Amino acid sequence: MVTSDTAGGDADPRTDDAGVCVVTHPLAAAGENATRTLLEIISAVTTVSLITADLPRDSAIRDRHEVVEITREGAGDNIAVAAVRFVLNQLRMCRAIARRDEEVVLFFGATSYVLPVVVASLLGKTVVLEPRGDVPLTLRLNWEERLPSPVARALAGVVWTLERINYHLADAVITYTPSMAAELGLDDFREKLHPNGARYVDTDEFDVDVPYETRDRTVGFLGRIDEEKGIRELAAVARRLPDDVTFRFIGDGDLSDWLEAELADEIAQGSVELAGWVDHDEVPAELNDLRLLVMPSQPTEGLPTTILESLACGTPVYATPVSGIPDVVRDGETGFLMTERDPEAIADEIARVLSEPDLVAVSGNCRALTEEEYSFEAAVERYAAILDGITR
Repeated sequence: MVTSDTAGGDADPRTDDAGVCVVTHPLAAAGENATRTLLEIISAVTTVSLITADLPRDSAIRDRHEVVEITREGAGDNIAVAAVRFVLNQLRMCRAIARRDEEVVLFFGATSYVLPVVVASLLGKTVVLEPRGDVPLTLRLNWEERLPSPVARALAGVVWTLERINYHLADAVITYTPSMAAELGLDDFREKLHPNGARYVDTDEFDVDVPYETRDRTVGFLGRIDEEKGIRELAAVARRLPDDVTFRFIGDGDLSDWLEAELADEIAQGSVELAGWVDHDEVPAELNDLRLLVMPSQPTEGLPTTILESLACGTPVYATPVSGIPDVVRDGETGFLMTERDPEAIADEIARVLSEPDLVAVSGNCRALTEEEYSFEAAVERYAAILDGITR
């Protein structure tokens, strides 16, 4: 077990409770980013620490918060190995939680870890679950690529059952938005549900730097270039757009070489652009170059950070109405909802959206929404109220 000696950043605690210990499963890059933002919010309310596994070596979390790393091993690619590590990590978490003084233990994404939830409850801790997305569905889709569908569904059903046990045991449940809570089927827990705990976007870093009305007719996708992001669909969409519209793919991934070969003619003609990987500090400039962000998100996702960042830059979003997305991509107000997944229908809708006479007003709504509801200050106010209600 590795423990950092750093304290919880420069936070200015505003509550009298004994703090929050956040517990996560092994973290990939996306999970690390979501966890970091959650820790920043909580550290502005009270003291906070993190129990985690396989934290990326370059993570800034180590420098800003107290970290207990139970193992350097990831979840594991082999299903049998992953199952063993799942159990071992729970035992390690139990030991780490027992050594902590915090009153609140918040399981962020680790919603199926029954053993540490039970131990935290027996120790008199206040147990909070905060899902990041639909874990059973994510696992089922991954497992169906390697196992017969009935087996994958059965295994995912076990994870779903473990989650339900934990939801019953928990003192409180937090979701990003009400739509996310509904999609996860959490109506049975409404008496302890806090459905407005959404993360924040840095509204200083992500701002409207290029006036919307001056932007070219460029639409784009920003994220991993792989199967689960619908890249093959978007390649077909890019082919069908009007000649005066450019589609820009921003990101890198397993399908990058395929995409470059598949759209070679369009790239040569200039109707498609591949920006490749961009550092996070370059993302605001990329979003300010777009008139529309296209995100065919999967139902496994909670609330993609990229969508909030796009709205903060005054860039409307065209996305599938899954999980927490409809609460921020408000059809005709801050963006447009993708009700069909056929490439021709998506291309036609993009062309229609770009011809909307009030897109400048929509862009203004995007920025106003993030300032009012998804700024750091707004997120801190939400979590201060939630934690006050939970520990009162």
